[in-house]
Amino acid sequence: MPSPYLEIKGLTKRIGHRVLFEDISFTINEREHIGLIAKNGTGKSTLLSIIAGKEGDDGGTMIFRNDLKVGYLEQTPTIGAKELEGKNDEYLQRYKRFLTQMKITEEEAARPEAQLSGGQMKRIALSRVLAGEPDLLILDEPTNHLDLEMIEWLENMLSRSTMAILMVTHDRYFLDRICSSIIEMDNSRIYTYKGNYSYYLEKRQERIDNMNAEIARANNLYRTELEWMRSTPCARTSKARYRIESFYELEKRAKQRMEERNVRLEMGGTYIGNKIFEARDVCKAFGEHVILKNFNYNFTRYEKLGIVGNNGTGKSTFVKMLLGLEPHDSGTIDIGETVRFGYYSQQGMAFKEEQKVIDAVRDIAEYVDMGNGEKLSASQFLQHFLFPPEEQHSYIYKLSGGERRRLYLCTVLMKAPNFLILDEPTNDLDIVTLQILEDYLKNFRGCLIIVSHDRYFMDRVVDHTLVFHGNGDIQDFPGSYSQYRDWKEQNERQASAEKAAPKEEKKPDGRNQNRARRLTFKEKQEFAQLEKDIAALEAEKKKIETALCGGTTSVDEITEMSKRLPLLNDELEEKEMRWLELSEFAS
Repeated sequence: MPSPYLEIKGLTKRIGHRVLFEDISFTINEREHIGLIAKNGTGKSTLLSIIAGKEGDDGGTMIFRNDLKVGYLEQTPTIGAKELEGKNDEYLQRYKRFLTQMKITEEEAARPEAQLSGGQMKRIALSRVLAGEPDLLILDEPTNHLDLEMIEWLENMLSRSTMAILMVTHDRYFLDRICSSIIEMDNSRIYTYKGNYSYYLEKRQERIDNMNAEIARANNLYRTELEWMRSTPCARTSKARYRIESFYELEKRAKQRMEERNVRLEMGGTYIGNKIFEARDVCKAFGEHVILKNFNYNFTRYEKLGIVGNNGTGKSTFVKMLLGLEPHDSGTIDIGETVRFGYYSQQGMAFKEEQKVIDAVRDIAEYVDMGNGEKLSASQFLQHFLFPPEEQHSYIYKLSGGERRRLYLCTVLMKAPNFLILDEPTNDLDIVTLQILEDYLKNFRGCLIIVSHDRYFMDRVVDHTLVFHGNGDIQDFPGSYSQYRDWKEQNERQASAEKAAPKEEKKPDGRNQNRARRLTFKEKQEFAQLEKDIAALEAEKKKIETALCGGTTSVDEITEMSKRLPLLNDELEEKEMRWLELSEFAS
């Protein structure tokens, strides 16, 4: 049996009259990797903060294993210099090593917070947490502000880690590849799923279907009992009193609601002409830092473009130039007359803290044109964004980070743009909102540019991808980000194989020396063994993947399989590469 690191029993937290969660219980075991999923505003970050000892609770107990070291990465970390005071040399060496791996110089790490970007802050904070070698690592949105290179490095490192991990993240690929258990908070209750994110989706839908069936049965019985309550005099017998008490319990079950409160973004599109924008020989640089170099692009009608690249390569600067918010140095950007931009930016939430949610929307419009002659009031429109009437009169300063993002998205879309530019739209949004936003964007009758490090989100929405490599090098790839990664890895493998293969030497008559080469006896034995090894490794990989999604595997087995899988992939790739080298001479 796995050793429990932390046992939580009956934990409760309220903010004023609002109950975030009540009487929740779960256990975190040694080496267990857990993803915590819940809607925005239901207390995910608060729960992590309580476990990390940064915030108090309103009831319940937390039992930690003796001498347990806990590391905590906050959603918006601070990195004051005092945190490094008194650290021993062994810690500081690890800290510097992680800084190097995350491409942060010691000079950058020593700067004041005001001089650092969000991505630099996150990488420095991660380095400090990881250098502490915690037994239990608590991560609140660890991929926010990280570029794809850093996300994939962190994903690979954590998937192999023996630390216990409890994380909140909206990045579904990250969640799927690291976590062996999922905990869902829903209606102040806890549901545990022993499997990865894909397994959770399947089993959660089964739970919802079963619950809805139970509610339907309770409703049928409730109607029968309601007739009895209305028509029968309530004689004071024990049998009647028992039936009356049972009726009220039945009424509670019948009035439950399991259907999702979805963000239904079903807005009619605004007309957009054939001319969108054309960039001709556009150049942009900040000193020696080149963003664009003779960039040419003709954006077509209804195009859905994704932009990816490391931090600092100019992705946000590029979209600001399109919007006229940043000048270009030379060249032309010609925008079509019918284009109406809607811009969702990383820093765009300029709300008044003391203002109510409903007033922030009414400041833009009292009514929203949904297309096809339909209009909604500001209050009705907010309900499409998971703001029920009772929450619309909350003050903005009381909203969680995700709720603010959702409100900001509402204010962008209510202006009915025909060209959406979304710069890191997934940060702080919950997975339910992301799924609905993805469906809306796939059917959006307009143009779209998305700058994002969320690979799953990009794969679902965009038609093709601009890859910013830095120094003005921009690659136009006709496909999703995952397709680009597959193409890139295939090219890298091919280049490695060509580099490893012996160079062809030509005889004076022009014939190749190596072409007549045959495998030695030893190489033939190696080649035959490689074929067997590859087949065995592929069978083992398939068996592990099936077991991880099957739902019958124990936590211990899932943990061991999750550690084995990346090692298995590395071994398989190495043997396939050697097989390719020998296959050239096997005929």
